[in-house]
Amino acid sequence: MKARGRQPVRWGLVAFATFWMLVIVPLSAAAAPYAALVMDARNGEVLYSHNADTRLHPASLTKMMTLYVVFEAVENGEIGLDDKVRISANAANEPPSKLGLRAGQTIALRYLIRAAAVRSANDAATALGEAIEGSEAQFARRMNRTAQALGMTRTTFKNAHGLTQSGHLSTARDMTIMGRHLFYDYPQYYNLFSRITANAGIAQVSHTNRRMLESYRGADGIKTGYTRAAGFNLTASAERGGERIIATVFGGQSTAARNAKVAELLDLGFNKAPNRVALHRPARPPYMGKIGSGPIMIAVGQDRPELAGKTVRLAEAAAVRKSLRPQVRPMPQSAPVLVAARSDIERALRAAQGTAVASAEPEPASIPQGSTGVTPEVRPEPRPEDVVLASLPEADPTPEVVTRVSTSGGRHWGINVGRYPNEYKARQVLLQTALNEMATLDGSLRKVVRRPSGFDANFMGMTRESADLACRRLQAKKITCFMIGPS
Repeated sequence: MKARGRQPVRWGLVAFATFWMLVIVPLSAAAAPYAALVMDARNGEVLYSHNADTRLHPASLTKMMTLYVVFEAVENGEIGLDDKVRISANAANEPPSKLGLRAGQTIALRYLIRAAAVRSANDAATALGEAIEGSEAQFARRMNRTAQALGMTRTTFKNAHGLTQSGHLSTARDMTIMGRHLFYDYPQYYNLFSRITANAGIAQVSHTNRRMLESYRGADGIKTGYTRAAGFNLTASAERGGERIIATVFGGQSTAARNAKVAELLDLGFNKAPNRVALHRPARPPYMGKIGSGPIMIAVGQDRPELAGKTVRLAEAAAVRKSLRPQVRPMPQSAPVLVAARSDIERALRAAQGTAVASAEPEPASIPQGSTGVTPEVRPEPRPEDVVLASLPEADPTPEVVTRVSTSGGRHWGINVGRYPNEYKARQVLLQTALNEMATLDGSLRKVVRRPSGFDANFMGMTRESADLACRRLQAKKITCFMIGPS
């Protein structure tokens, strides 16, 4: 009788197990199809692909684009790393994984970046998008515009975090392209993707892919992703002996299975890639600014075949036509003061250069009285040597004794204003920064230092006080800056 009583329970368990095997498991497998691509990062050559152009759910691989747009905004002065971001209820209510932000609190932008890159925090990603463009929907439009500019032709973003949403799709090929651009376009930030832990302001966060980073030799990024619809995704990059391989996997069945597959693909890439390859960096897209502000740069396509492939600046001609220019102030026919000033300037230039400026026509030795010729230039008489200027203080009779001559004057400090992908960009930033902050940078030395991951733009030969003041003034202008001490 007891055995008969347990029989319905056994049949119930069997029925449930059968339902699980026949229905739930196949459905979850079908929801996360497998796709992969392996690329030689040095020249963009594809070494392996499987289902690489199928549009699938990218999950948190989306945050690579979120961070790319944020880096672009910081570089172009839209926002600063130390700017405080107020967290909206929309961002605070995002589902996990999250940093734990509360609606109404403020937090520095740099902490949101770390949380999104290392912890893959959804609330941080949404807060970043809202800080840059005002709303997540507007930010998604900018993400899509940037994706097209990068050549990610089969990607559509609907949000900044990557949680499953209808139409939010990408491919293994596009996400590999994204990872390559992150490495080459913003090398100064790339180290974020290899940090095992990071300080995110309100918490210390751990990397979602620390197992891969710690187990695979040469691995240094980039981004994991998981949702039920996407499966376990990963775009990973590794460098060995000057070779860099990027691999992307969509639809892994578990973290361990995904990591093992990516390791296998990276090995395939290193074995297949040639030892020496000419470096061809991906073309960096032009900066187009905020969505809906200023003249927007668009790529003209099917509607204007004659302009296909070209970039058009909208409303530029109208803006020029409507520009209000100040009227030229009327000047009298004769301006003797200006003539005299010009004469003094020309004479000073001749004295400084040590050469006389040749005239278009030789000046006549004398002009007869009553002649209609050009009136000779009136030059002021030299000032007598015994004239004492009232504006100058009396000379100190005590002779000055120089005890030490120094070319630096104790100026052993400097500041860094960023790391850039090439020397030209670094020098350009140095020049622009020097012009923007002449008050504190005047007399400093502009210096570009080559690093393994880019070119540092530095101002050297400063005192500690002047370096600190310059950094604070630059940061107030939303320009990245940190001090460099004596070495």
